[in-house]
Amino acid sequence: MSSGYYSKHLSGERLRRCYDVAPPRVQAYLRAEIDHAAERLRPADAVLELGCGYGRILKELAPRRVTLAGVDTSEDSLRVGRIWLRGVSNVHLACMDAAALGFSGGVFDVVLCLQNGLSAFGVDRRALVREAVRVTRPGGRVLLSSYARAFWPHRLEWFRMQAAEGLIGAIDESATGDGVIVCRDGFRARTISAEEFETLAAAVGRSATLNEVDASSVFCELAV
Repeated sequence: MSSGYYSKHLSGERLRRCYDVAPPRVQAYLRAEIDHAAERLRPADAVLELGCGYGRILKELAPRRVTLAGVDTSEDSLRVGRIWLRGVSNVHLACMDAAALGFSGGVFDVVLCLQNGLSAFGVDRRALVREAVRVTRPGGRVLLSSYARAFWPHRLEWFRMQAAEGLIGAIDESATGDGVIVCRDGFRARTISAEEFETLAAAVGRSATLNEVDASSVFCELAV
């Protein structure tokens, strides 16, 4: 899916509304992703989130006594994020392409690309992972996540709710299935399998540590 969909159709307050309508099982999934990432952070870490949106995850991580940066291609989401994060002094936002970061090499301890961002951003996946590794210090880690296969019914229910709210187009039921959601307005989202994570890791010269969390996420951790 083109990253332009998020910038043009699913950003700012519309993006925030997607999480407001999430049913309880999806809320549990979102919480489990944040908790798993938070467990991998150490005090004083410098952390970068790719595709931060309006700062939903960053705000949750801010109390961990880490320095946080978030990048996104949507100015609208970043505008909402600056309001959402008002008063949170250890978070910094910037408009930037996750696959062509404007940071020097080795400046972050942890880089996060969560909630299926590697698929949803619609960019070259190898380029994104290569950039994430490049800006991570030796001894640091890159955390990537996608949806677990068992979570498919809950994910589909959530996207149907978003469609019912007019946040995304009507679901094209004939084209939707097997981990892929297709909408009639051009929205398309798939997942990254454990095998694909391993292939991506090998392509950038890293080994992948894979974990399934909460029967909802597949996490891939790359050691740098």
